[in-house]
Amino acid sequence: MVKPVEFWFEFASTYSYLAAARVEDACAEAGVPLVWRSFLLGPVFGAQGMTDSPFNMFPVKGAYMWVDMARCCADLGLPFVKPSSFPRGSLLAARIAAAHCDAPWVGTFVRAVYHANFADDRNIADDGVIADILGEIGQDRAAVLAAATATEGKARLRAATEEAMERGLFGAPSFIVDGAVFWGNDRLEQALRHARTA
Repeated sequence: MVKPVEFWFEFASTYSYLAAARVEDACAEAGVPLVWRSFLLGPVFGAQGMTDSPFNMFPVKGAYMWVDMARCCADLGLPFVKPSSFPRGSLLAARIAAAHCDAPWVGTFVRAVYHANFADDRNIADDGVIADILGEIGQDRAAVLAAATATEGKARLRAATEEAMERGLFGAPSFIVDGAVFWGNDRLEQALRHARTA
């Protein structure tokens, strides 16, 4: 029996941009169900004693990452612009993705937010930018925002972040298949193979 792939992502994560761009098509081609799982890396990093992105804390690693991102985006045919601010907050976007994880448009929304951040250098920490993105993909801004910012919507993201830590996630993107964790955009294919043979 084919197992679903849980795609755990954070909107500030550079390599999650790459994974988000291809995970839906890759799962469809492999015949594997996809589960969108939005969470926040801030609390995860905090639990590891970090106060910032490791790419900022370790400049040599960060410099390599930006060069690598440009190469990877070119290989995938994805537009890429180094954001003028990194990492950007993404609380509202993450709440929307968590509250509407089963909506048929969630993949479109996720990709649009990543594109805004890493291709257009738009400030996804600005609630107005997120509202505009919802309008751009044809969604009812008021209804979506109301659900995401209600007590239940906020609780879903908080619970997802706690679950991520309980299940041993330490970074994004991560894929979980039948309890097994696969970390990094370059582990998507391995996760898909596991999903078909688990």
